[in-house]
Amino acid sequence: MRNRISFNDGWRFAKTADLPDCMPEDWEKVRLPHTWNAEDGQDGGNDYWRGTAMYCKAFSIPISEGRAVLEFAGAAMTAEVFLNGKKLVRHEGGYSTFRVDITENLREQNLLCVSVDNGINDRVYPQKADFTFYGGLYRDVALITVSQEHFELIKDGTPGIRITPEVKGTKAVVVVETWQVGGDRVRFTVTGNGQTVTAEIPVEEGSAGAALELEDVRLWDGVRDPFLYEISAELLREGEVKDVLHGRFGCRTFGFDARKGFLLNGREYPLRGVSRHQDWKGLGNALTLKEHQRDMEIIREMGANTIRLSHYQHAQEFYDLCDQYGLIVWAEIPYITAHMPGGRENTVSQMRELITQCYNHPCICCWGLSNEITAAGNVTASPDTMEDLLDNHRLLNGLCHKLDGTRPTAMAHVFMLETDSPLIEIADIGSYNLYFGWYLGELTQNDSFFDTYHDKYPERVIGFSEYGADANPQYQAEKPEKGDYTESYQCLYHEHLLECIETRPWLWGTHVWNMFDFAADGRDEGGKHGENQKGLVTFDRKVKKDAFYLYKAAWSSEPFVHICGKRYRDRENAETEVRIYSNQPSVTLFVDGAERETISGHRVFVFRVPISGEHEIRVTSGECSDTMVIRKTDMANPDYSMLNKEAVVNWFDAEVFREDCYSIKDTLGILMQNPRSAAIVNHMMDVARASRGEVAQAAAGNASLEKMMAGMTLESLLKMAGPAVMQEQIKSLNMALQQIQK
Repeated sequence: MRNRISFNDGWRFAKTADLPDCMPEDWEKVRLPHTWNAEDGQDGGNDYWRGTAMYCKAFSIPISEGRAVLEFAGAAMTAEVFLNGKKLVRHEGGYSTFRVDITENLREQNLLCVSVDNGINDRVYPQKADFTFYGGLYRDVALITVSQEHFELIKDGTPGIRITPEVKGTKAVVVVETWQVGGDRVRFTVTGNGQTVTAEIPVEEGSAGAALELEDVRLWDGVRDPFLYEISAELLREGEVKDVLHGRFGCRTFGFDARKGFLLNGREYPLRGVSRHQDWKGLGNALTLKEHQRDMEIIREMGANTIRLSHYQHAQEFYDLCDQYGLIVWAEIPYITAHMPGGRENTVSQMRELITQCYNHPCICCWGLSNEITAAGNVTASPDTMEDLLDNHRLLNGLCHKLDGTRPTAMAHVFMLETDSPLIEIADIGSYNLYFGWYLGELTQNDSFFDTYHDKYPERVIGFSEYGADANPQYQAEKPEKGDYTESYQCLYHEHLLECIETRPWLWGTHVWNMFDFAADGRDEGGKHGENQKGLVTFDRKVKKDAFYLYKAAWSSEPFVHICGKRYRDRENAETEVRIYSNQPSVTLFVDGAERETISGHRVFVFRVPISGEHEIRVTSGECSDTMVIRKTDMANPDYSMLNKEAVVNWFDAEVFREDCYSIKDTLGILMQNPRSAAIVNHMMDVARASRGEVAQAAAGNASLEKMMAGMTLESLLKMAGPAVMQEQIKSLNMALQQIQK
């Protein structure tokens, strides 16, 4: 019978590509899961170690009959497995399960070596993206022993069974299929909701299938009732059980409508949630079930009903948790940022493994073909490369429909991709990553973009796959501005975006970028090194930023009140704002124990409070309450800002501008109308593109982006550059423009 033995203990590790001929006792002792980039992949500088490393483990196992199969749940990014000096398999792709039969190469004493490589190449995705590509055996390794007659284990890391429920009124027909080596019959048993249904089917040419009918089917109904049926498959030989598989599944229907958005079991069910990366501060991506469960607890507390598991296949444990708690999932492969003509085979294999291994999860609603694949700009520079990219997507789209006729394909498009691009028409449904109000433009441009798109393409199903603003909880402001990395601005940003998505129910799914801060070793900004800080929760999961509670107020039914700005203790103004998030209809404010005011409203409650010393602020609503302490100070606390406020006074507030001459306060469109001012601006933009790399160059010549930027002042564009543009450079630029009369 099948037996599973953990192989997580007893490993030795070294950063070497050399294969040892005996157990290297002087190498570092490690326990799996393990990544070698847990520290240097999170400290900034874009200098984390990428290369080939070796893991070794000595073991013995008595096997008199049957098969022994090693299972690797995740080896990033390319792995080669050696047993007793012989290479058995090579696997390219860092996020999916793969297995290898080691039976014929077993000895009494064995040396298992696994070479793992996360180095730069031109064929294995991902290679360019805004997150750290950790290397290592970062998920579990196990030894599975089975009889000679057993369910399939090797092909594409298959679970061995495929379950396709089809809901028909109050009934469901559950089509189950298995693949196996040996056996003459397979017995299927489904239990749940007071029913037990069985069928015994003969094996024909290595496979077996049956259609089991469930009466009065209980639906898997998202977060309301994520009911799961149990299933078992027994492989028989003359009545004797040779192997057994166990699984769970849910019966549900999904629908996508250009006007109604997402449909679950025939009713409108707006998908409103978050995206998630799979790493933690100090752990990298080497997570255990405990970390996966904690992430799920936090997401459920906020009340989300969907998760985009980006930008790769996640651990099976997390898909299981999504099944269990009713979170609807967008699953995708790491075909991201930059198309590689040599990577087509890898996109196919990663997609095939994703669908094969995750098909049975009722939580998954679509298969993501790619994310921001035109962002690096290499496809726009070459028509041949663009055509290769289109062909690659058509191939993946066809593969998805061949492997799964029940789910649509999806794509997440970078904001600068033209809406009439032929790429958009390949997948069944689409979604856009927009950052107006953070990287560029104004918050209202998110609204106008979707309205224009929906008016122009009313039959297209469109969603909002990424939106967010970085926030360092240390940074606070009374008057927050775009680009200041304050927790305060992140609140204003998400207040607007939440309103934007709620007034557009035709958006099939919306996913905040991101649920948690995550490692991007190429980043050094906002007071932290190596982190993307767009999360609603900090990288270590210890701090829920204020914006977290805005979404909790919108999505959770658990009564609560939350005071924003608890970390904004020192305040220099004589009157300050106290901002409250709550899902209650009214909140009452107390200052130093005295009741001050009650406000009725919806989600966001704002009080103005005079302050003169140290004050206790308390708010209540029914049984809910929250408290903070603030104090009046003579000067702004410099720890609350990433900028030196004495050196920078809103850049040019103190400058005198000649209104009859050009300046940085003019829009880009106006500046480009005059040959002299246009020459100055073009030179500045050429320098910016050269310094900002491929993404900035991809924006050049983009009609939609240029039209949007034409309406922005040069001052606002320069502010977006942040510390990258020095104050003296801006003054020189403005001085040059002020010499040109309008």
